[in-house]
Amino acid sequence: MSHVTSLDDPTTDPFDVARAAAAYIAEATGVPTHDVALVLGSGWGGAADLLGETVAELPSHKVPGFSKPAVVGHVGTIRSIRIGGSLGAPAKHALVLGSRTHLYEGRGVRRVVHGVRTAAAAGASTIVLTNGCGGLNPAWAPGTPVLISDHINLTATSPLEGATFVDLTDLYSSRLRAIARRVDASLDEGVYVQFPGPHYETPAEVQMAGRIGGDLVGMSTSLEAIAARHAGLEVLGISLVTNLAAGISPVPLSHAEVLEAGAAAGPRISALLAEIVRHL
Repeated sequence: MSHVTSLDDPTTDPFDVARAAAAYIAEATGVPTHDVALVLGSGWGGAADLLGETVAELPSHKVPGFSKPAVVGHVGTIRSIRIGGSLGAPAKHALVLGSRTHLYEGRGVRRVVHGVRTAAAAGASTIVLTNGCGGLNPAWAPGTPVLISDHINLTATSPLEGATFVDLTDLYSSRLRAIARRVDASLDEGVYVQFPGPHYETPAEVQMAGRIGGDLVGMSTSLEAIAARHAGLEVLGISLVTNLAAGISPVPLSHAEVLEAGAAAGPRISALLAEIVRHL
């Protein structure tokens, strides 16, 4: 049975596929366990080069349950990176997931959270979820990184199946956010609202998001965060504001704008993220 069929088959345990993926990664990289995992969204890809020494880089579609990225600007690889280890300090290993599946791709929520579950199966205790998003606060110019303090899931779905009840209090770890602010005290935080996409939100939807407590709008992250909590991972979420949201921005939204803002902010936010991860 192929990995595609196994994740799509409702009788298959998705955690079995995650364990198979973790075993494949361990064998292919020579790293038996990883300590921290990162999902790098739009604008954040350069952080992988700054974390440390790349031990191995794998095409994501070769790993059980993973596919090639469907979005321009996303990297189709999984990397094992060695962090530190000099001056007697033990080295850590980071698993960098450059290939993210979005709900709007129509591949099912199991695929959306497969990377998170694989990270847990690979031994990670912490995961950093990043994204590019629209901002509701006019003070957050394109290129502003914002810590995620909480989320509102408007996708009408969950990665959890059956009678699986998980407490989401402090889902986005206050401890990890405090570490991030020690690295950069200027970091703001806000509530991320996930819409299903792939179309951008209407101005009325953006107004609704603000009225129910949202500060950031996008099409990823919350489902991954829920799955991460269920898998026992501590979560740090960071958004890159790539544009002002619809109705707040004076110009129409475009994916090209997202890519341009990410590219412009890339060196700065990548260095910030690498420094944060070294302190986790």
